[in-house]
Amino acid sequence: MSAARAALVTGGSSGIGAAVVRRLRERGDQVVVADLQDPGDGQPFIACDVTQPESLEAAVAFTEAQFGRLDLIFLNAGIAAGKAFPDMTPAEARRILAIDLDAVVLGALAAIPALRRAGGGSIIATSSLGGLVPVPGDPVYTAAKHGVIGFVRSLAVELGSEGMHLAALCPGFVRTPLIKDFEKGFDDAGFPLLTPEQAADGFFAALEGPSGAAWVVQPGREPLPFRFPNVPGARGGKTADVAATHVGELSG
Repeated sequence: MSAARAALVTGGSSGIGAAVVRRLRERGDQVVVADLQDPGDGQPFIACDVTQPESLEAAVAFTEAQFGRLDLIFLNAGIAAGKAFPDMTPAEARRILAIDLDAVVLGALAAIPALRRAGGGSIIATSSLGGLVPVPGDPVYTAAKHGVIGFVRSLAVELGSEGMHLAALCPGFVRTPLIKDFEKGFDDAGFPLLTPEQAADGFFAALEGPSGAAWVVQPGREPLPFRFPNVPGARGGKTADVAATHVGELSG
C-alpha cells in the first residue's frame, strides 16, 4: 500500500463518493468530505457548493488546515438532467453544466496550488460512460461529461512534469440517488447496474493507472482505460508544444 494521503472528495456524502471515502479511510488515508449535506459519520466535513469558486477554495484550505497538505482531490459531485433537453429551461441546462463540468474545472483551479505545495498529487474527476458515447435524450449531460474527459486528458499533459497524476472515472449507470427516479425501469428491464463499490474499484484503478486515462467501469468487467481508437494520445514535451502551436493557428 502507498503512503497515506490527505484527500478531499466532493460529493462524498453518498453514492460513489461515499464508497471512495470509505475505501480511502480503510487504506489509512485522511479524508475531508465536501458536500451540501454532512454524512453524519463524525469525520472531517465541510459544506461546499461546487458551483462557487470560493466554496471549493475554502474546502481545499480546510483540508490543508486539517492535515497540513493536500495530496488527492476527487472531483465527484454531479447531477442528472431529469428531463429531456427540449423541455428544459436555460437555467436548468446551465445548472447541469455548472455542476457536472464547471465544478471540475473550478475544483482543479482550487486544488492545483495546494498540490504544488505538497510536491505533486492526484486529481481524479468523475465523468461517465456518457462522456465517451452519446446518451439519447440527454445531450447536456453528455456534453458535460465529454468535457470532463477532454479537460482531464489535456491538463494531464501540462501537469505531468510537476508530478501530478490526472484521470477520469467513466462508470456506466450506478445504483445511487442520482438515478433513483429511473431505477425501477432499469430493474424491470433486467438492465444491470453497478454498485458504488464497483465504481470505487474504477476510482482506484484510475488512481494507480496511467495519467490522462479515462477509465471505463461496467458490470461484470474489470475497469479498463478507454483506448480512443484512431485518436492519438497527447504527450508532453515537443509533441505538446507542436499541438499547442497548431491549436493557436486554428483559433487565430
